[in-house]
Amino acid sequence: MVAAVADIIDLLDLIAPPVLAEDWDNAGLQIGDSRWTVRKVGVALDASMEVVEAACTMHVDLLVTHHPLIFKPLVSIDCQTSIGSIVQKALQHRLAIFAVHTNLDKTRGGLNDVLARRIGLLNCTVLEAVKIEDDNRLMLNSASDESVTLKRLHNQEGFGRVGTLSNAMHLQDFARAVKQKLNLDFIKIVGRPDLVIRKAAVCTGSGSDLLKTFFSSGAQVYISGDLKFHDARDVEAADLGMIDIGHFSSEYIVVDSLVKRLTELISQNRLEVDVGACGTEKDPFVTV
Repeated sequence: MVAAVADIIDLLDLIAPPVLAEDWDNAGLQIGDSRWTVRKVGVALDASMEVVEAACTMHVDLLVTHHPLIFKPLVSIDCQTSIGSIVQKALQHRLAIFAVHTNLDKTRGGLNDVLARRIGLLNCTVLEAVKIEDDNRLMLNSASDESVTLKRLHNQEGFGRVGTLSNAMHLQDFARAVKQKLNLDFIKIVGRPDLVIRKAAVCTGSGSDLLKTFFSSGAQVYISGDLKFHDARDVEAADLGMIDIGHFSSEYIVVDSLVKRLTELISQNRLEVDVGACGTEKDPFVTV
């Protein structure tokens, strides 16, 4: 069956319910028309010019990203600017762009669960549970006509995850294992090398805001990105550990997972759509 952008959005809403997105976020359709036909979907972390050009070359109809292209309201679209040139390129090639951001961070089976699973954490729970003030916001119009319950949201969805290790390890050994499992060139570590780790907390992206929650979680080490100098000092003072794996590395891992989950839903709904990773992205930070 031929699909439209709206059909793929319905499936993405099942994976990452819009109700979970933060108020300050701008997840959702960034560019395009929900009525446009979709035969090919590309998945990436960012809608950079490099990614958009690759998507256009690959004849992608819908680009699904984690980070929103448009974060703050635009007062003008100047095609000589970075974002303006991307908008121009996408519209010229009839490329729709859709972002699943904080809703993908918080959802069950989303980005934080992917990271926890890759590291090998067991019996995971939410580090900071989601807060929903208006129960009416929980009702979603989805492809399966299901609703999300308040109990599900509070107990299983939110920022970060906390889980146990299969066997206790020293911080230094655990950090090396994390580096290997995530296939990283380098990581940054804070804490005593011989600190015993039985329980770990993770937060994808920028994790500084959840540092206090980590301190009260019972975990001995915190794994995230964009961690600050004073965060390190606070962790040292608490005789705990911290591993900075970088913003890009903590989030790019979701691309393959999103490709797989979206492919399964497309197949179940018998839509004639191919899904694949754009595969052109690299961490902007390079070590020398």
